[in-house]
Amino acid sequence: MPTTFTSGPVRVRVPATSANLGPGFDALGLALALHDDVAAEVTPDGVRVTVTGEGAGDLPPDDRHLVVVAMRAAFDLLGAQPPGLALECVNRIPQARGLGSSSAAIVAGVLLARGLVTDGAQRLDDAAVLRLAAEIEGHPDNVAPCLLGGFTVAWTESTGGRAVSLPVAAGVSPTVFVPAVRGLTAAARAALPATVPHGDAALNAGRSALLVHALTAAPELLLPATVDRLHQDYRAAGMPSTAALVSELRAAGVAAVVSGAGPTVLAFTAPPDGFDPGTEWEVWRLPVEARGATLAQGRLGHAERDPVAAGRKS
Repeated sequence: MPTTFTSGPVRVRVPATSANLGPGFDALGLALALHDDVAAEVTPDGVRVTVTGEGAGDLPPDDRHLVVVAMRAAFDLLGAQPPGLALECVNRIPQARGLGSSSAAIVAGVLLARGLVTDGAQRLDDAAVLRLAAEIEGHPDNVAPCLLGGFTVAWTESTGGRAVSLPVAAGVSPTVFVPAVRGLTAAARAALPATVPHGDAALNAGRSALLVHALTAAPELLLPATVDRLHQDYRAAGMPSTAALVSELRAAGVAAVVSGAGPTVLAFTAPPDGFDPGTEWEVWRLPVEARGATLAQGRLGHAERDPVAAGRKS
């Protein structure tokens, strides 16, 4: 059947995410209640992207924008490319901080493309959306919670990325510590060794399993469940302030980890009263986002165009 496009705009809301969560390297992720809103519609020709908020003035306004790259990949699977596209992006997820801004852009792009095709949901189901998003990102640990919401366990099979979403126990109250400096995922991955000691791998396997239990049923076990020996120590030299804050929080009894590839720090509970991370950190309380990405018809509304996330700062 020929591919036909919708006549009006569609919009998507995508949450920030934190991946790895300590020992769950490239497998575990958590959706957080901080969102980007993106609207798109088919136009007669050209590509136009406007960005408000995070990344404004830095992100490309054309086909190089990651949302458009993801849309193009999805349109290929959906059977046709539109003659033109117009996008409006209201970004609240900090760029290159370890909170899943690239995964949010990828998921937004794939879902927007699906929404702009009249039978897109039949041609590209949710499982296919996850596979494509994971392929573009390179691994599924961030795109999974962005798409599905909640706490996710992701893995890759011969057919591509897969994931399940699990409910999070009451008592898990994430706080993120966001620095002004940016980090690069590629540089963080380059710091990892090709092999690790068998004992470290075994320890992480056990703590990852414990973390699933801690996040879904026993938050009192979060501190021992977030011990990691696969990636955080190797990356510490490149992010000394991040490593120091993680150590300081953990010494205070707070289950803290590097968020994704950093430099943001994620704590699963609030720090003690009076805890002061220093002026280089913004501290935001971000509840777990259970819904994941949501798609709707129409343009962005007034509230969705506000680039400030109300209440995110503590």
